[in-house]
Amino acid sequence: MFVLHAVGVSGGRVALWAEGSVLPPRVEGRVGRRVVAHPFAVDGDDLRSLVGGVPGGAMTVRLPSFASGPVASPGLVREGSGRGVVRWREWEVPVVRWDGEVADGLADCRLGASARFLNDVARFGRDLVRRGRVLPSIDDRGRARWRAALSGADSTRWAALVAETPPAFLAAGGAEDVVPGVLDALVDRDVRAALPDAGTGSRRGGVVGAFVRALAGPPDVVGAYHEVGGDADDEVEGEVARLRDALDGWRSRGLRESPVRTCFRLSSPDHGGHLEDGWRLEFLLQAVDEPSVLVHAEQVWRGKATVLRRWVDRAEDVLLGDLGRASRLYPALDRALRAKRPAEVELDVEGAHEFLEHAALLAQAGFGVLLPSWWRQPRRLGLRLEAESRGTAGVVAKESELGLKVLVDYHWELALGDEVLSESELTALARAKVPLVRVRGQWVHVDRERLAAGLAFLERGGGQMTAAQVLLMNAEDAELPLPLNGVDATGWLGDLLSGRVEHQLEPVEHPAGLVADLRPYQRRGLAWLAFLDRLGLGACLADDMGLGKTVQLLALEAHNRQHGARLPTLLVCPMSVVGNWQREAARFTPGLEVRVHHGADRVLDVDCDLVITTYAVVSRDAGALAGVQWDRVVLDEAQNVKNSSTRQSQVVRSLPARHRVALTGTPVENRLAELWSVMDFVNPGVLGTISAFRARFAVPIERHHDEEAAVRLRRITGPFVLRRLKTDPRVITDLPDKIEVTQLCTLTPEQASLYQAVVDDMLGRIAEAEGVKRKGLVLATMSRLKQVCNHPAQLLGDGSRVAGRSGKVARLEEILDEALADGDKALCFTQFTGFGSLVVPHLAARFDTEVLFLHGGTPKGRRDEMVRRFQGEDGPSIFVLSLKAGGTGLNLTAANHVVHLDRWWNPAVEDQATDRAFRIGQRNHVQVRKFVTVGTLEERIDRMIEEKRGLAQLVVGAGEDWLTELSTNELRELFALSGEAVGA
Repeated sequence: MFVLHAVGVSGGRVALWAEGSVLPPRVEGRVGRRVVAHPFAVDGDDLRSLVGGVPGGAMTVRLPSFASGPVASPGLVREGSGRGVVRWREWEVPVVRWDGEVADGLADCRLGASARFLNDVARFGRDLVRRGRVLPSIDDRGRARWRAALSGADSTRWAALVAETPPAFLAAGGAEDVVPGVLDALVDRDVRAALPDAGTGSRRGGVVGAFVRALAGPPDVVGAYHEVGGDADDEVEGEVARLRDALDGWRSRGLRESPVRTCFRLSSPDHGGHLEDGWRLEFLLQAVDEPSVLVHAEQVWRGKATVLRRWVDRAEDVLLGDLGRASRLYPALDRALRAKRPAEVELDVEGAHEFLEHAALLAQAGFGVLLPSWWRQPRRLGLRLEAESRGTAGVVAKESELGLKVLVDYHWELALGDEVLSESELTALARAKVPLVRVRGQWVHVDRERLAAGLAFLERGGGQMTAAQVLLMNAEDAELPLPLNGVDATGWLGDLLSGRVEHQLEPVEHPAGLVADLRPYQRRGLAWLAFLDRLGLGACLADDMGLGKTVQLLALEAHNRQHGARLPTLLVCPMSVVGNWQREAARFTPGLEVRVHHGADRVLDVDCDLVITTYAVVSRDAGALAGVQWDRVVLDEAQNVKNSSTRQSQVVRSLPARHRVALTGTPVENRLAELWSVMDFVNPGVLGTISAFRARFAVPIERHHDEEAAVRLRRITGPFVLRRLKTDPRVITDLPDKIEVTQLCTLTPEQASLYQAVVDDMLGRIAEAEGVKRKGLVLATMSRLKQVCNHPAQLLGDGSRVAGRSGKVARLEEILDEALADGDKALCFTQFTGFGSLVVPHLAARFDTEVLFLHGGTPKGRRDEMVRRFQGEDGPSIFVLSLKAGGTGLNLTAANHVVHLDRWWNPAVEDQATDRAFRIGQRNHVQVRKFVTVGTLEERIDRMIEEKRGLAQLVVGAGEDWLTELSTNELRELFALSGEAVGA
């Protein structure tokens, strides 16, 4: 295995050298403090065969070293290459010269931090060339060169990149401009590669013509001058020098490189101002590296900008110079420059709009632009549908007034955001000469073409459409000239769309076949399910875990059978809860005939009321199941179809059924696309296509936290999703308290050493990888680090002792000591079956008691027996469960302590596991402890999980795979081991 390093050299040159972990140390001689032949460097021939490049001989590099040789770089993950004091020493290494991006994925070679940095610089330079952000110049040796033109956002990006320069990239020493020189060298190479052949360039004589030719061909300007017969004039070099000075002056005038920049702040009139008056464009100076330092031009002219002296001596000169340059892009500034001390300019509405049109150009040129919030987050001009239906959801006069085929009256209106515009406002908008118009005290930007299309659409008037068309109108409709801002309806349809229907429905009569006393919120849930059933609309019952989704669905089945339903219902669930459904159906609806479709010798029997099967069987028996006309298809733990592209998701969506129901406590686990998959099963097409959903909702909400998009999504899904939380006192009052505590643990020195080794090893691999491979490496690294935080023996897999080597195990022992002393029972969840296998025998020996262990390999019969024994008064008091196998479908209310030994990337899954104890039937307070190792990724993930819960609150669920999308720098911060991590 080799690690490839890049070293920047003065003049923009780059050399590569390789460090090999399999080569024997060799020291061939000493010259003073310089050691010839770096002990871990690959020799020149091997290096050239490895990466190519141009032979470069040897180079002296300065590295942290022991007396015997350099310290191995983290990329090699060596135990150590020497002993003694680490000092800076000089070594000679064989190198090759390089002028571009280093290839990734070389055989037996990993890129070191400096080689990855070189690739980042090369990509940055290539982006500048693509966008034309380059300028010609002549260097001190009379060569024509293309240089990067850095300003505005590019300057910020470059400063951040330079700040991350690895020390190894500067190991050869050299001038301070090593890194900028490398960028300019790469830019020059890329521009020349993009230019036409030099032979087709300018044949103009003189130094200027020679310079133009040298920009596309051999760079020597004097040589290009003589190439076309130029006189051997002794003054040619002087002309070249004068041209170089002129180019440098032109470059400095046209390109901002000041540490302070001018900002333009547009202020709109206050609510009391006249429509045409009160716009103000203010000038300010801002420190580039500290944007919070913002000084008004008026203070600059009064000599009160002392805070800026840290960056510039004469702030007023910077301001005047910037205003002059900005006036070339935005000529309206000429009026301000006529003033002796320009500080601001008054604008009318047309002038304000003109500035807004130039704002992007000014920002691209490097100036700061501060705009009103309504311009950055404009209210959307769109259509609003008004529909009228008879009756209400609670009391309906006639059955014929309900249903998706019922015709309802409708008409369209134009709206800004959620506000419907009046005729006078529409008239004012139509007459406005400028796209900036004040509506209801707020300024809005109106697209003239879209407004005209919307007004023409309104002229069509209203009419009638079916209730189904109104409901599905929530999706993007390509035939509409403007986006749909909302749907308003009266009667039962309005109740359904508003989300008020749960509280307005009259409870249905208690089903004769139901042997259970439903709680008030469960009776409302049954009425809601029955109401949507009558409409033929699918439903997503998303109640919190433990609130009784099972009994509500069984009550619906009993209700339907009582009213004449004959076709069977298909219920699809994870294998782990098949037995639970059997027991609950026998308990609550003993009159229902239930069949389980599972097992190697299974035969599909639909001569019954309820068929229970698993997601795996649905995929295998898709043909047979699709051949049955089901009355209803129910998905339990519907998050199993969150990936809409999997076969099991496609199969369940294709099953024929009159009615569809999804049961899930977590309709969103990771991304909003999962909600689309569940909703597309429940009511196909209600959220449009997956691509339209991503563009309209997923990207704005997940990336930009767009509250307006979240509100629209809740409005669309609201009629079909019933979500109740056990923490809501209006829902249920007979649950005890749940006390959640984040328990901070420390690492032992052994754990800390292993942790750092894993970080050093994996970060290099992650930075080199892309796409799916990178995601896999990120998750693998997190998994390995979590194993270290659990116990060294879990990572090493060497079967070594457990006691005394883990901070978490020590804390677990303390908690269980107290719990067992009080006669309590505890659930201990881990995502790792291997860790469970370690702690179960240790805890059994430590407390001299039986410890139950449930994992994915536990047979169903053994699983049920464990649950029965643990729930019994004389059963074992400690139950260790793997999170996947024991996190759903179990009732373990005998426990009043829940310990999460390691945190899951997915807070929704963790909450489900807690709900094994905190659910209906629990008589005691439940104490939940979540183990977090201080100073490690676990502590940082704990904070990120709490922030991530906001996504669920925006819609209906929570999140998971988002950690793989973090940048390498963010991952480095996430993985870093803090000093407080190691316990005493």
